Amino acid sequence: MKIARITGTVTATVKDPKLSGLTLLVADIEDGTGKVIEKSVVMADACSAGVGDMVLAVSGSAARIPARTGGLPVDMVAAAIVDHVDIGS
Repeated sequence: MKIARITGTVTATVKDPKLSGLTLLVADIEDGTGKVIEKSVVMADACSAGVGDMVLAVSGSAARIPARTGGLPVDMVAAAIVDHVDIGS
């Protein structure tokens, strides 16, 4: 799992029919302090996230487990909206 910050959305009118109705998000992967470590990844939305939200991103086969994305051709999903990250001192 990774922490990501939603920066935008993707609109794709021509796509695999299985992706119809699925929101696609653009996000930056961050470390625990908020430093961007990977820019502009695309992920499917399984938690109704919006621009500015911090999310928990799952990838690989785990991305196809949430109910909204089960069996779909996705490899990264916003699975939860993060309320707080606490890094020990």
